Amino acid sequence: MSNIKYLTNGIIRENPTFILVLGTCPTLAVTTAAFNGIGMGAATTFVLVFSNLFIALLKNLIPDKVRIAAFIVIIATFVTIVDLVMKAYTPELYQTLGIFIPLIVVNCIILGRAEAFAQKNKVFPAILDGIGMGIGFTLAITIMGAIRELLGNGSIFDVKLVSENAKTILLFILPPGAFITYGYLIALFNRVRAKS
Repeated sequence: MSNIKYLTNGIIRENPTFILVLGTCPTLAVTTAAFNGIGMGAATTFVLVFSNLFIALLKNLIPDKVRIAAFIVIIATFVTIVDLVMKAYTPELYQTLGIFIPLIVVNCIILGRAEAFAQKNKVFPAILDGIGMGIGFTLAITIMGAIRELLGNGSIFDVKLVSENAKTILLFILPPGAFITYGYLIALFNRVRAKS
């Protein structure tokens, strides 16, 4: 597989959110606004890239019996870095994302890529896979957040796109709106993918 394929795989063909349906919990919980999607996506991308890098580097040193435990320790290290940096430099976003930042440790996307890809490949493809999966996840939850924010608040990235008197659909910034939006986006993504 070419290097470009490793990078683009996670964006379209194996999009973690819409095709593999991984990371559903943060996808549904934090996408009340587009900015939350970018923040969560950036945090997850950082952890994906660096955990893939270190797992690919250390795969021959990690005994098979403790493989998953070792992966979790590596992932938790980078989640701790993200957690502390976000707390220090983006406290408002940190408050909004709340518990979902520490829960990146057990995010299925990261554990899945560590198990299915990083431990079986060389360092450079593992990094590209982490970047591609991270971009795919970020795009997916940002799009979902933008749709929910637009329909629920009449804005995108806190920029009001409708008049103050316009009626919005509050349902879309509530949990049921997350499920409705997610279902329609999965259907749309799979339809477009099937046609191409």
